[in-house]
Parts: sequence; structure tokens; C-alpha cells
Amino acid sequence: MSDRFPVRNGLKQGDVLSPLLFNFALEYAIRRVQVNQDGLKLNGTHQFLAYANDVNILGGSIYTLKENAEALVAVTRKIGLEVSADKTKYTVMSRDPNAGRNHSVRTENSTFERVEEFKYLGITLTNQNSIPEEIKSRLRLGNACYHSAQNLLSSRLLSKNLKIKIYRTIILPIVLYGCETWLLTVRGERKLRMFENMVLR
Repeated sequence: MSDRFPVRNGLKQGDVLSPLLFNFALEYAIRRVQVNQDGLKLNGTHQFLAYANDVNILGGSIYTLKENAEALVAVTRKIGLEVSADKTKYTVMSRDPNAGRNHSVRTENSTFERVEEFKYLGITLTNQNSIPEEIKSRLRLGNACYHSAQNLLSSRLLSKNLKIKIYRTIILPIVLYGCETWLLTVRGERKLRMFENMVLR
């Protein structure tokens, strides 16, 4: 590693180094956070899921969540990053609809908004972990894709096999994105089959 050197100019928006340096800084911050040991553990690590600038802090309780959010805000502030309170949301996933209603997540200067659902990496997460809502959302997106590719799929110039390949490579991945996490019911499976039948007829 080199010696420290002063940086006098920031990077311009769209500079190819910007995302790389941001990822380094965020990774450094997350590794420096002292994470409470009584929280959730995934694959041997505690409570943080990060993809680009989307960070999820998981906690077994509101108290654990608050503690880890405060720690992350403090560490990121030290390295010059700022957590946007306007873009930061939290939800409580529980079978009890009143769980966590009396609590709020606050850091030094801001309060985070509690929401019933939010999108993370293209998947809609709800406080009741409602898979039917996610299936409806995926079917809407798949339907939009189907209608945009309808000229290809109804063309007499393309073979049936090629149309099936178009369906499997363009439309189906949109509908099934994130399906590994679904707890599929008979009703959900029926809706997916109806969509597939509509496209393939």
C-alpha cells in the first residue's frame, strides 16, 4: 500500500473511478462497524447485506437495528460519506401486524421512515412477507415485456422454436426473478401457469 497523499479535487459525476472508490469506501465502513452479536447471522456474518449503494441492516429486534444503524452512520461520517435520511427506510417483518409500531429508528440528526413495503434489488419486500404481491408485480413486469415483444412473437417469419427461445430468454427471467425466495402456493402457481399459457398459445 502506498503512503497517504492529499486529494485536492473530487471526482466528476460519471467518472469511471467514482463507483469503484465508492465501493471501496463503503466496504471499509461496513468492515469497521462493530456489529452486535445477538442479531441475525447469515452465512457466518452478521446483519449487513450490501449491493452497490443499497445496504440492508438486519436485526432480531428494533434495539439491535438502531444500534447497528447508529454505528454505520458514525463510521461512514468519519470517512466522508453521508447516509441520506430521506432515502433510508425500515420495516418490521413479523406475523404480528402491531410489532414494532411503538418504536422508531433514530440516529443523531434524523428519524428513518417506517414503511409497509419497499423494493430491494428489484424485489418488493412487505412487512407480512407477502409473496402474492411479489408474484403480481413480477407478472405485471412480464406482461409489459410480452407486449413489447409481441411483434416478434406473432411474426410468421420466426419459427415456433425461436419464439419459445425468445420467451425463455427475455420474458421468463423477468417473471421468475427472485423466485428462489418464494413460498409458492397453489394459487400463485396457477397464476404463473396462466401467464405462461397466454404467452405460449
